[in-house]
Amino acid sequence: MKIRTSEYMIRETFLSLKRNNWMTVASVGTVAVSLFIFGMFLILAMNMNKMVASLESQVQISVYLKDDLSKGDRKDIETDIRGMQGIATVKFVSRDEALQRFKERLGDQKFLLDALGDANPLPDAFEVTVTHPDMVRTAAEAIGNFKGVESAKYGQDVIQHLFDITRLIRIMGFTLMALLAGATLFIISNTIRLTVFARRKEIAIMKYVGATDWFIRWPFLLEGMVLGFLGGVIAVVLLNSVYSAIVVKVYSTLAFFPLIQEYPFLIYVTLLILVSGMCIGALGSTISLKRFLRV
Repeated sequence: MKIRTSEYMIRETFLSLKRNNWMTVASVGTVAVSLFIFGMFLILAMNMNKMVASLESQVQISVYLKDDLSKGDRKDIETDIRGMQGIATVKFVSRDEALQRFKERLGDQKFLLDALGDANPLPDAFEVTVTHPDMVRTAAEAIGNFKGVESAKYGQDVIQHLFDITRLIRIMGFTLMALLAGATLFIISNTIRLTVFARRKEIAIMKYVGATDWFIRWPFLLEGMVLGFLGGVIAVVLLNSVYSAIVVKVYSTLAFFPLIQEYPFLIYVTLLILVSGMCIGALGSTISLKRFLRV
């Protein structure tokens, strides 16, 4: 593309933005709101995924044994568990130790167990950890089928609930983003359609004298991309400020909470938001130009 042609296209882009200043502001604002909400849902979903992964990495399998097992049978089960692939540690917890732990957990309310007297309803158990979180479910299912094992639990209900919440956040985020993207496309395409309509005679003359569709289209495409980029910049500034404030607040009160570190995470989010804004703007321009290029 020649330098003179490039200068013409850039000049026409910014003249058009200035000419339709109120529609430009509306378009940029709509893009900014849409991309901000999209970014917030994306950040929330990514942090939920990290939380689930963190919980999975700390999960241990509680293997509850049947009451009628002999010491030899219990030893055989322990040997079988240790012989499995991916097992990191195996620790035996007697029913007496389990009851003592339970009392410590109850704290001031341990009097609730007084009604049991000398009876201990808790079973002997093994606490098993694996080398990789992905192996937890498979190992628990395999151990649960061992002879003499009552059940093998790893808190799957909690993790499954977290997965369900993460999935719901994704669905809500993408649905809302789709609706907002539709509204954004509508406003951007109408903003550019006003410019195209005002210059329809000029466009027709350019077509008649041999101007290509792309020569006519480029200033409007650039206009849409600039609108999307500006909206993306506003969304990115807000997202970075909000997420940084959340990270500082969470780490000052819940230092153990597994939030994703700001960098390079926010850099990737920034790039995604800006590219998305420019793509939405370009698409809005393309939609608005179709009818006017048919001469």
